[in-house]
Amino acid sequence: MIHLLIEKATPQQVQEMLKRYVDMIKIVVDIRRSMLAGGSEMHYECEELLLEQSSEQDDLWGANWFPEKQSIVFESLINIRPRLGNRSMLIQSEEIRHKVETITRQLLGDIL
Repeated sequence: MIHLLIEKATPQQVQEMLKRYVDMIKIVVDIRRSMLAGGSEMHYECEELLLEQSSEQDDLWGANWFPEKQSIVFESLINIRPRLGNRSMLIQSEEIRHKVETITRQLLGDIL
């Protein structure tokens, strides 16, 4: 189940987002609006939900959140954006990685 988060997730929401993958939540973070969509099978599904909520494409970055380890992997096909200088599935900008991690920890951190 995909959830759109603008405030801290509940334990129930985290459990629902974990139904696709037992130990991981695919997320897309809007770094300008400090919101997150998570729980999809593919990152693009979260991306679509955020775009429907008036997010701008350039502000959306994909990652994978591992609640048990409280860790994040900054990798997604949606991150390949040559015109923005990101030519890889990995988020290459330290500044963008920091924003994605900060928002993710605010909305999903310390919940299992």
